[in-house]
Amino acid sequence: MSATAKSMDSSIDPRDRAAHPREKHAPDDLPVDESIRRRWSPRAFADKPLNEDDLRTLLEAARWAPSSYNEQPWRFIVARREDESEFATMLECLNEQNRKWAEDAPVLMLTVAHTAFERDGRENRHAYHDLGLAMGNLVHQAMSMDVYVHQMAGIDPERAREIYDIPADCDVVAGVALGYLGDPDQLEDPGRREAETSPRSRRPLEELVFEGTWGHSADFVAAGEASS
Repeated sequence: MSATAKSMDSSIDPRDRAAHPREKHAPDDLPVDESIRRRWSPRAFADKPLNEDDLRTLLEAARWAPSSYNEQPWRFIVARREDESEFATMLECLNEQNRKWAEDAPVLMLTVAHTAFERDGRENRHAYHDLGLAMGNLVHQAMSMDVYVHQMAGIDPERAREIYDIPADCDVVAGVALGYLGDPDQLEDPGRREAETSPRSRRPLEELVFEGTWGHSADFVAAGEASS
């Protein structure tokens, strides 16, 4: 953990959210749920533990996600910073750039998809999709608790498979850091410090939603944009 992070506890008090400039709300063009508007993926985490009850609640939210044939193909490997040995082992599964900031998070996880149906061994091509649904539940629950989640593609799946003895019919999909907002100044990389406070952006719906044929923007989307 960085010296800056050790010397501060800059976590957000949910009773005083208006005072926190690091809230990065999405534009309110349409009335999406507040936890969706507030969600973003920080890299600067406060030096504050995530208690066991809250962690269980987050994983319980993931447990109740929908899945194909109720297969529930998601699995989670968790390391808490209180357990220095386990936490150091988990950090080995991240790439070097992610380790630099993720070491400050109170909890790290690996998400794993069981890619075969348990009842007959056939390939479950929806396993990644369903794991994503479980993580969506977890992230939604996290925001309701003022816990922030950063999911990482930058991992070493084979190293994770070796360390944790993960079976061949399971794929390591992503790394996850969970915790409370910290101070951007604790990040070494200037680009990442800037990203902590820059506005969020997304492609417009016209580029994402088609109707009739591939690439043709859905008329109801265009009509909604024109009236906004």
